[in-house]
Amino acid sequence: MRFPHFRRAALATFLLLTYSCLIGAAHAQAPKTWSSSEILLGLKKLNVLGSALYLAAHPDDENTRLIAYLANGRLVETGYLSCTRGDGGQNLIGPELREQLGVIRTQELLAARRIDGGRQFFTRANDFGFSKTPEETFTIWDKEQVLADMVWVIRQRRPDVLITRFPPDARAGHGHHTASALLAIEAFSAAADPKRFPEQLKFVQPWQARRLVWNTGSFFVKPGENMDGYLKLDAGGYNPLLGQSYGEIAARSRSQHKSQGFGSAATRGEALEYFQLLKGEPAKTDLFEGVDMTWNRVPGGAVVGKLIDEVIRKYDPSNPSASVAGLLKVREQIIQIRPKKKRTDELAKAERNGPITPGLLEILGQKEADVEQLITVCAGLYFEATAAEETAVPGQKLKVTVELVNRSTLPLVIEEMWSSRVEIKNSNSTMSNQYAIDLIKNPTPTTPNKYIIDLPLSPNSNPSVLHWLKEHSTAGMYAVSDRELRTEAQTPPVAYIHFKGKIGGVDFVRYDTPVQYKSTDPVEGEKYRPLTVVPPVAVNIGGRAYVFADTQPKTVPVTLRAGKAGVKGSVALTLPAGWKAEPASISFDLAAKDADQTVYFQVQPGAGAAEGKAELRAVATVDGQPYTRGIQTIQYNHIPTQTLFPEAVAPLVKLNLKRKGQEIGYLMGAGDEVPDALRQVGYTVTLLKPEDVTEDRLRRFDAVVLGVRAYNTVDRLRSLQPTLLRYVEQGGNLVVQYVVSRGTVLPEIGPYPLTLSNDRVTVENAPVTLLNPKQPLLNAPNQITAQDFEGWVQEQGLYYPSKWDPKYQTVISSHDPGEPAKESAILVADYGKGHYIYTGLSFFRELPAGVPGAYRLLTNMVSLGKK
Repeated sequence: MRFPHFRRAALATFLLLTYSCLIGAAHAQAPKTWSSSEILLGLKKLNVLGSALYLAAHPDDENTRLIAYLANGRLVETGYLSCTRGDGGQNLIGPELREQLGVIRTQELLAARRIDGGRQFFTRANDFGFSKTPEETFTIWDKEQVLADMVWVIRQRRPDVLITRFPPDARAGHGHHTASALLAIEAFSAAADPKRFPEQLKFVQPWQARRLVWNTGSFFVKPGENMDGYLKLDAGGYNPLLGQSYGEIAARSRSQHKSQGFGSAATRGEALEYFQLLKGEPAKTDLFEGVDMTWNRVPGGAVVGKLIDEVIRKYDPSNPSASVAGLLKVREQIIQIRPKKKRTDELAKAERNGPITPGLLEILGQKEADVEQLITVCAGLYFEATAAEETAVPGQKLKVTVELVNRSTLPLVIEEMWSSRVEIKNSNSTMSNQYAIDLIKNPTPTTPNKYIIDLPLSPNSNPSVLHWLKEHSTAGMYAVSDRELRTEAQTPPVAYIHFKGKIGGVDFVRYDTPVQYKSTDPVEGEKYRPLTVVPPVAVNIGGRAYVFADTQPKTVPVTLRAGKAGVKGSVALTLPAGWKAEPASISFDLAAKDADQTVYFQVQPGAGAAEGKAELRAVATVDGQPYTRGIQTIQYNHIPTQTLFPEAVAPLVKLNLKRKGQEIGYLMGAGDEVPDALRQVGYTVTLLKPEDVTEDRLRRFDAVVLGVRAYNTVDRLRSLQPTLLRYVEQGGNLVVQYVVSRGTVLPEIGPYPLTLSNDRVTVENAPVTLLNPKQPLLNAPNQITAQDFEGWVQEQGLYYPSKWDPKYQTVISSHDPGEPAKESAILVADYGKGHYIYTGLSFFRELPAGVPGAYRLLTNMVSLGKK
């Protein structure tokens, strides 16, 4: 039986309930299991109607201890709103940067929330890198859009208390940090003002939180400052139901930020948190002072509270299913007091009373979903839906196995089971994804506890592109037309499976689970991945940038991957004027699903090709339809596997470049793509392992380059440093890329003293002065001018030394607006017969982006002193 598409309001409710039912779980995760003590904690949380929203700028800014305490100790609904997804940061665990890093850090936040019990939200702000002032931040972010997103979350979640991580001034230490606090102050009032963002009021209502506070701490206050004037609470308590202190939970949560190197040690015992009022009603003793967090805040709710008290009183940890009957009564009572199509006068009046009474529809809908989840876990119901295949193409019919196991003695009768799947995905529409429904009445299991369902995907479905990456973005903002997804952490799954029936003879609620793919690894056991819609053919260009120092052709590999069996077509390159590719197009024939075929084009600049940076694009054509997206998988053990569909484009660079030397040794640090860039300009690059760093092996290299953060991540450099310096002393070139000022494996990273710092130049195109135009590094084999620093991306450089021995020569100078000149972006020291170079310039960003001047400058560094 087919049902018409959901209307917008119905879909909003559908998504809300679905997300609510999946709290504590996540897409591509094994169904959560609950211990008896966790069930009891959930029952107690049913009786608490308070909420809090924590606000900051980036993943890892949040106070995980406070979130753990609020969610599991005070039992309030707790959310974290991060303005950005952390796209502009560095990556300690791999080479992914920008959007790819944002995907990793989004999932790290979700992993953290699964541990500490919070919920995750975002705005559309794009992390464009380090910013020194909020004024700079707001020239790149669209302030009104970010504020609108913050207001939307406040109106939707209706928190009693807002908490900022940072102060609204320079003490925050980062323009994004300060901006997040300034936005929170403005959003506190704007969320309550119906004149602000009135277009939201079709879906949510104005909301005035009780207070806005700044969660300060020792890193913001002066040594010895008296903290008596601050509101304080102890977040270091022990939760006997979880068997952990909130400091222990917080350490596990914070340690999920692995890409940022934030593994944390657990703390136990008193841990005071301090709060300063920024707006709203003062509080003397408690964050929630003046807030009624009982069911009395809801008209008719006192009865619900008494029913929950009774369930808690009778709870038997050895038989949680005995609580199902009481929970069904709680659910029925919530339904009775929940507003129907129109609010009664009493409910409307209660809503107008201000911050004491949150939106009844929202809070009761959330509590009803929480009760339904507790019914399923008390009954020991296990429900999952797994697709027969990991990927599917539009129009494909998938076999889905539904496993539904009743592990209690309560009789369970399944009356209906149905699938809902995305019918239309239109990135240009302001409407939500539309869902179509296929209903099965009185389903019959094919084997005990298992059902087989056919899931037809719409021919109109697009690939499963993450919602914030679908549309064209700017340096400061992502574009998300779908209002309901703008602040969501995750893109909704391709499909859900639902069931409805009776348990213990009483009508049971609908239960939802996303369709996933499950496999069994011989080492790691069961592994879950999202069901992903892929195009019939994916087009991947090999390499990040193609650099031409002459007119000789280069080979450009293009890999075609089949999303289904029997894909035939052709692929061609789109090039700028003056460039040519041979052949003009290449046919491909992929017989099996997931089969791939790599074809090769010869690309070269002609006489009319302009110098500088351009772009090449690969386009595959199948049945007259063009396909321009590739496929990329991000896999790390601490997060679910992520599939991205980047456009099949690569920078194309023609430049005047000479080089000296040939053999480069490269010791990787945290991970970067600089070796590929060096190969593009003709060098032979050997990736070194620590055990390869011996005097005999280094002797054959014209230069040795250390990757970003090598002195932070390669422990053996502690013992290998003398070998590297002997290599320099005997005539070698050693180029050291940026090193983070904290956590180096040895106190001195150079042949002479230098002090690392957090100094940086964040304006990527800041004017550069050549301090000594006769410096060999600026003249051979390429003459470097100020023009070579034009067209840089995100930042010019980072972690510049603040002090250095006079034996180091400075090379260039630049600075951000209003700051003194910084002269340590490049430091060169003659040591013995060779040269040591430290550079904080962001080659790891500029080279993959195809910045011509970065190639010329790095070539001069590795060529220094060579004939």
